[in-house]
Amino acid sequence: MSEIVIDTYGPRPVLQDVLADIKGVESAYIYGSWAARRSGIPGPPPHDIDVLVLGSPTRTDLAHASAEASRRLGREVNIHRSTRTDWDNGDGPFERTVKNQPIVELTLQDTA
Repeated sequence: MSEIVIDTYGPRPVLQDVLADIKGVESAYIYGSWAARRSGIPGPPPHDIDVLVLGSPTRTDLAHASAEASRRLGREVNIHRSTRTDWDNGDGPFERTVKNQPIVELTLQDTA
């Protein structure tokens, strides 16, 4: 039952909605404290939501998506953009850190 609630309300459906039609978004993930709590790691409730977007969307489009998601969720949403190559190679400190923590994949419509 809780799986249905999490997938129907809260950050996942809102983020999926605001990111779905942005050109250049290949895939997206929630990481950080929200993903950690979602995976069962104990800790305080998340104060914000961290999102990784892979692809080549514009910073302006992501800023608008972040603002809209923040408005709808009533908490700060931080969107970080990375290229598919950087993510797949995992060479940078950001990519290494995120890959070693829980992440929650967002299901997006094909925007190509």
